[in-house]
Amino acid sequence: MSSLNALSSGALLSVQKLTKFFGSFAACNEIDLDIAPGEIHALLGENGAGKSTLVKMLFGVLEPTGGQIFWSGKSVAIDSPGEARKLGIGMVFQHFSLFEALTVAENIALSLDDRIPIGRIAEEARALSRAYGLPLDPHAHVADLSVGERQRIEIVRALLQNPKLIILDEPTSVLTPQEADKLFETLFKLKAEGRSVLYISHRLEEVQRLCDRATVLRHGRVTGICDPKRETPGSLARMMVGSDVASVTHPDRGNPGDVQLAVTGLSVAPRTPFAMPLKDVSLAVRSGEILAIAGVAGNGQGELFDALSGEYPVASADAIVIRRQPVGTKGIAARRLLGAGFVPEERHGHAAVPTMRLSDNLVLARSQSDRKTFLAGGFLKVIRRGAVKNAARRISEVMDVRKSGEDPPAGSLSGGNLQKFIVGRELDRQPAVLVVNQPTWGVDAGAASRIRQALVDLARAGSAVIVISQDLDEIFEVATEIAVISEGRLSPPFPAGELTREKIGLLMGGLHQSGSGAEIAHAH
Repeated sequence: MSSLNALSSGALLSVQKLTKFFGSFAACNEIDLDIAPGEIHALLGENGAGKSTLVKMLFGVLEPTGGQIFWSGKSVAIDSPGEARKLGIGMVFQHFSLFEALTVAENIALSLDDRIPIGRIAEEARALSRAYGLPLDPHAHVADLSVGERQRIEIVRALLQNPKLIILDEPTSVLTPQEADKLFETLFKLKAEGRSVLYISHRLEEVQRLCDRATVLRHGRVTGICDPKRETPGSLARMMVGSDVASVTHPDRGNPGDVQLAVTGLSVAPRTPFAMPLKDVSLAVRSGEILAIAGVAGNGQGELFDALSGEYPVASADAIVIRRQPVGTKGIAARRLLGAGFVPEERHGHAAVPTMRLSDNLVLARSQSDRKTFLAGGFLKVIRRGAVKNAARRISEVMDVRKSGEDPPAGSLSGGNLQKFIVGRELDRQPAVLVVNQPTWGVDAGAASRIRQALVDLARAGSAVIVISQDLDEIFEVATEIAVISEGRLSPPFPAGELTREKIGLLMGGLHQSGSGAEIAHAH
């Protein structure tokens, strides 16, 4: 259905030839889209396809360069989020905007245009959260809540404004399967009430389950509109990328080599009142192995990564050993000098400085020995710009990083393209040990396949790899061994072929803390 037809048939939202240029780069190029009342409509596309730019124009965060937006048949100019909310558009962004020191009700109050007593906000939030199956305690502090509970705040905050259309950007990327199921129930309830949902996700099985129609973007243009229930994940991915998405070649257990990374009896007290302590964690990863660590968000994954990377050294040197060298008390630079590489979960500000160019981020991430390639001179070092840019170009080509210029600021890349560059930056060193946290979070199918295959290839070349991930599909795709972290404790590792989703679910519930490995392996 074209936008013109949608106008005559009562579309809630229609856009015609909506365009957004950044300089000479067209992030969105003459996009047509329509959403009917009571419709769950998917917006699909690769990272950098224009999805985020489009929804930011619909929510008044960005001003269109050209085109028109129609709301209930009338042309409108949405020049601010406040104006969008007045029309009846709510949005839940992929990255939460919550203050941890404040309560749920206080966070909700900050987003409301009108001054409403905090007690009334708390009452309404509690009632609405119960009505939609999104239980929340309005008086709880955000810092005490899980990631899934924090997303409920964002959704309840949007629903309190009684929207006719709610935009959800990657809503399940941080949810457990059980939490995702509850979210889907909420979305079906919204649909039954006649509300509309614009749903952005890279998880194509979800799109097939939820959505009535899908609009596909590629390179800033609409390349197709379809009924996702009549498609397959493969055909949807093909529409998004323009070709078949390569399958990841599963890693071979083969004959692993020597232990490259060992952790023994690692216990770490919480650094903040809201952190998860690590409790007697032990693991060993050999050359050629990929140990995948599964778990529900907030069970110690971040704390484990920080300990392994040396961002927060621990009390005992022998607790962490890299290539037979005790490093527990040493920092990240010393561990890099031993051939280790690290990719943290948070792209912006942790893995990369958004305002700095890709080449400068590359120099920052290199250890002292690596920098010899990039630095010249004696005491006063000079950056070899040519060598740095050649390396950045090589990484971009190998990982298919899409960017608007030769060496743009890291923050100008889409999330998935920045992730490809960050992973590629570590892989370019051919590290003997690589620890990566949530390698494909918010990444499209094609980019995820490329990253996962690169991790498998690194292990095949003899490196030891640890992948911390909440994506069970990813874990089964890349792992030779699987362990589960729950409440700061790590289960024994199991060969990937011996575990099912159900068994991993038991481990996520902490069964390994009371049961033996044999009991888990034979659990139904």
